[in-house]
Formats: sequence, C-alpha cells, structure tokens
Amino acid sequence: MTLELNAEGSWEKYALPDEKLWERFEFRSIGPEEGEQAAQIEQICFPPNEACTKERMLKRVENAAGQFLVAVDRQTGKLAGFLNGLATDEGTLRDEFFTDITLHDPAGENVMILGLDVLPSYRGQGIARELMYEYFRREKAHGRRKIILTCLSQKVAMYRKMGFEDRGISESAWGGEQWHEMVFNID
Repeated sequence: MTLELNAEGSWEKYALPDEKLWERFEFRSIGPEEGEQAAQIEQICFPPNEACTKERMLKRVENAAGQFLVAVDRQTGKLAGFLNGLATDEGTLRDEFFTDITLHDPAGENVMILGLDVLPSYRGQGIARELMYEYFRREKAHGRRKIILTCLSQKVAMYRKMGFEDRGISESAWGGEQWHEMVFNID
C-alpha cells in the first residue's frame, strides 16, 4: 500500500489497520520485561556497527517505553518486531539520539525513530508497514508533528511508500554509514 494524501490532505484514510495482521499480532507498547527480547532482535536485525547495545536498549525501554511499539505473535507470545524512538523538539536526527536517552523529552513535538526491527522469519508480511502506520496514528493522538528517521540508500524507496519524504544525506554518520534523513509530517 502506498501512502498518499487524500483530497483533504489527510493520510489516515490510506493507513487503516490491516485486520489480518491485527488478528495474528498484538500491536502495543513494550513491557519492561521485554527489553531483553528487543535487544536480541536488534542484534539480529542490524550489523554490529549499527545495532543498539543491550545496555542502551534496556535504558531506552526503562526511560522511553512510550516511544516503543511492538508486534507480538499471538501464537508464541514473543516479539516479531518493534519500532523505537524518542521524542524531542529538535528537527534533525543526530548521532547523540542513539546513545543518550536523556535527550528524550516526553512532551517533544517530533519523534526520532531509532530503529525498526522485524525478525527475518516474519519479514514480507507487512509488519514493518503496520508498525509504522500504527505509530503514525498513535503519535498523531499525542500531538506530534513529525516522525524523522535515517536509512541507508537501499531503504529510501520503502520509506517513501510509507509516506516519508527524503531530505537527502543526513548529518548523522552513525555506525560509520552514510544515511538519508527521511521525514513524515503528521499534521
């Protein structure tokens, strides 16, 4: 599904929940006991130079659990994937967001996405897209204005389909990589 604005300039009509995915998966905030699972998934989904460490992931869960959205397989009770970020009033994603959870401001108007992780065995089912769309809906309800992330060149097209605009090469050099900064305007 390509996310497009309708005549009123709203994206919600095109991002309705996928009922089949919601039958199979529970989409919700992360529980404190799920931090270890999230850290393990991060190590599987990202190369070592890009992955969040277990210690940082646990701090994110402890200090910004409201900025996590998980997809839990109802059959196994385990995480199939998750999305995490932090809120801020800043408008550009910088490397310090990945390492310094004290930059999280629960009242911030924007969200910096720090990771979108789906286990390989669950990929290709639309979970990443559903996590993102549910995140858009949830963050709009919290009054957020923008969702900002960085991605490698090969992922730009995927995020464009989700409704993100490519701002070009990011100032972030996290993990020694060259990233594109992508932004989604909620309002």
